[in-house]
Amino acid sequence: MAIIQPTDSVGTVTAALLRADATSTESVASGVVDRLVLTFDGIVGDVHGGSVRPSDVRVRKQYEDGTPIRNVRQLTIVSDEDLAAIATGLGIDHVLPAWLGANLSVSGIPSFTLIPPSTRLIFSSGASLVVDAENEPCIYPGKEIAKSAPIEAKRFAAIATNLRGITAWVEREGDIAVGDSVAVHIPPQRIWPPHT
Repeated sequence: MAIIQPTDSVGTVTAALLRADATSTESVASGVVDRLVLTFDGIVGDVHGGSVRPSDVRVRKQYEDGTPIRNVRQLTIVSDEDLAAIATGLGIDHVLPAWLGANLSVSGIPSFTLIPPSTRLIFSSGASLVVDAENEPCIYPGKEIAKSAPIEAKRFAAIATNLRGITAWVEREGDIAVGDSVAVHIPPQRIWPPHT
């Protein structure tokens, strides 16, 4: 019996973006493209590609910084609805997915950032992504937003909690373009009991 099950949630890709320049430490912004070409190493031409990445602050409790680990952060995905909620919280008109360094923005999937790990996002092109985890907000997108809107950058992390989107890795290769549909297939939802 298959443990991952389709749901009624189907969204639409509203933006495709990549970040090709890894040399800039001043910006996390990504740029709009017509389509993303996905291989098992991630998005062709994106700085977050590769099957392995060096560990960083996100997994500091597990590994010493710089340890080679599996790259489960090949893509960053946000939703239009979550971006609108962040904009409202910041008191501005809008937040662009590029300002958060996103690779994809989707619409029509409720509570998108809270999608559980191991969820499959299956696109109409046949490409498929596996959700790793919620993308925890930090100050860098706040600094990017502050370049275009009158906000205090450090407020972003608090406002964007549970709204920052998710990270994912490629399970099935393919292309993704604006207008493609994306179906949500989830694993069972269980709470691991506390242990003493």
